[in-house]
Amino acid sequence: MTEPIRVLIADDHPLFRDGLSALFIDGEESELVGAASTGTEAVALALGTQPDVVVMDLGMPELDGIEATRRIVADSPHIAVLVLTMFDDDDSIFSALRAGARGYLLKGADREQIRRAVRAAADGEIIFGAPLAARVLGYFTAAAAVPPAFPQLTDREREVLELVAQGRANPAIATQLGLSQKTVRNHVSNILTKLQVADRAQAIVRARDAGLGRQSRL
Repeated sequence: MTEPIRVLIADDHPLFRDGLSALFIDGEESELVGAASTGTEAVALALGTQPDVVVMDLGMPELDGIEATRRIVADSPHIAVLVLTMFDDDDSIFSALRAGARGYLLKGADREQIRRAVRAAADGEIIFGAPLAARVLGYFTAAAAVPPAFPQLTDREREVLELVAQGRANPAIATQLGLSQKTVRNHVSNILTKLQVADRAQAIVRARDAGLGRQSRL
């Protein structure tokens, strides 16, 4: 028999927190190890109990759920954080993912969906509720469909152009990329030809218009 999944609940609404906790008390598949009402408490309980999964609301007092998630994952990367919240905006979803959450459900999810998501998170899967999955997939599909700037350039030429657009001279580019200065000169010459520009200054203008070289202007 496999060991039960150890679950920590973090939600500031007492009735919802109690109802959610009831899903995991004395279950064959799960074990409730704690329930937190603030983000600060969630971080402390996660550190102390080392659950397999933290079910985390985002609208938490003292410390919001995104920052609590970030701190939990930074301290204990093996803990899976499953967000369960009312917030369905893109900023909340992607901020939670960047903070290290392994799943995102809305509070309209039914009991079995929540249990299934907890099992998936404990198994290392990334899980989204049905209303969000298509949106997240669409976001990454659209991002993948955006062609790179100057597709006529090779990857190395694009890398050289990025540094040219930052105002780097050939010797500095050669040092950074581990190339000879002659090789860099050849790359720059090929770039000018492919971009159909007369000189380095025109190449920089084209590159910056396309979003390259931004580091040099921070």
